[in-house]
Amino acid sequence: MSTIREAYLEASSFLQRHDVTDHTIIAELLLGHTLSLRRTELYLLWSDPFPEEKAAEWAGYLQRKADGEPVQYITGEQEFYGRPFHVERSVLIPRPETELLVEQIMLIGRQLWPDAARPIVAADIGTGSGAIAVTLAAECPAWQVHAVDLSPEALDTARGNAVLNGVTERVAFHQGDLLGPFIAMKSEQKEARQTQATDSDIPALDIVVSNPPYIETDIIATLDIQVRCYEPVMALDGGPDGLVLYRRLAEQLMQLAPKQPRLVGLEVGQGQAPDVAKLLHNTGLWEEIRIVPDLAGIERHVIGIRW
Repeated sequence: MSTIREAYLEASSFLQRHDVTDHTIIAELLLGHTLSLRRTELYLLWSDPFPEEKAAEWAGYLQRKADGEPVQYITGEQEFYGRPFHVERSVLIPRPETELLVEQIMLIGRQLWPDAARPIVAADIGTGSGAIAVTLAAECPAWQVHAVDLSPEALDTARGNAVLNGVTERVAFHQGDLLGPFIAMKSEQKEARQTQATDSDIPALDIVVSNPPYIETDIIATLDIQVRCYEPVMALDGGPDGLVLYRRLAEQLMQLAPKQPRLVGLEVGQGQAPDVAKLLHNTGLWEEIRIVPDLAGIERHVIGIRW
C-alpha cells in the first residue's frame, strides 16, 4: 500500500506524462480535494497510507485532468477576490483579471457616491457563477446588487454562491437576456402608472458591470482544450467579431432612459478596448471613458463615468 506522499509523486508523474501544465501543483490540489485535507494537513500526514476507499475517486480525478478538464471543475471550487466560489460546467471559471474590474467599480463607485442617502443599485449582466455580483454585495454592504443571466443553471450556481458567501439578502437574481429584465420592468412600471395600479418606482440602475462573451466565433475551436471543450460556449461566443454583446448592451443602455447608470464597467478581449470604448462614447451617456489595462498590460476593461 502506497503512502500519501507516494500517491502524490505517482500522480505528478502521471500528469506530467500527459503534458499537464503545473503538474506538481495540480497533483497536490487534487490530492487535497480527494482526502478533504488542506495543504499543511497533507504534509503532516505525508507518511500515512493512502486510504484504499479513495483509490477509485483519486484515479478518476487524475484521468479527468489528464483528459484536459480544468481542475476547477473537478474540485468544484475557484477563489475570487479572496472568497470561495462553487463552479461547474454551466458557468465560466472566474479569472483573476476580472478582480481588477470589480476593484475599479468599487473605487469609482465610492467616488461618485461618497455619502449616498439611498442604497446604490448595481447590476451584474451575465453573472455566471455570480463572482462579480456576490463580491460587490460582500464588499459594499450598502449597495443593492442585481444579477442577470440567460442560463437558469448559471443562476442556480450564482444563488448558491450568494448563500456560500452570506449575501443572499442583498443580491436579487433575474433570468433574462442582458438588460432585458430591467427594460421589461421599466415598461411594466409605465403601464402600471398609467392605470394608477402603483405609485412605486423600480430602482434605477446606478451601476452596470459586465464580463460578456467576447471571443470571435471562428476562434473558439482553436482555444486550449480546457476552454473549448469544457467551458460553456454561451459564455464564450461573442459573435463573428466578438463585439455582438457589446453592441446590444450599448443599445439597451440607451433604452433605460431617462435614468441611465452613471457608471458602466465592461471586460473586453485583447484588442477590443478601442472599439468598445467607441460604442460607449457614441451613446453620449458618459463624460469620461477610461481604458484600464490588466496586470499583463493588456487593455482589459472599459469604464464609462458620468461625474
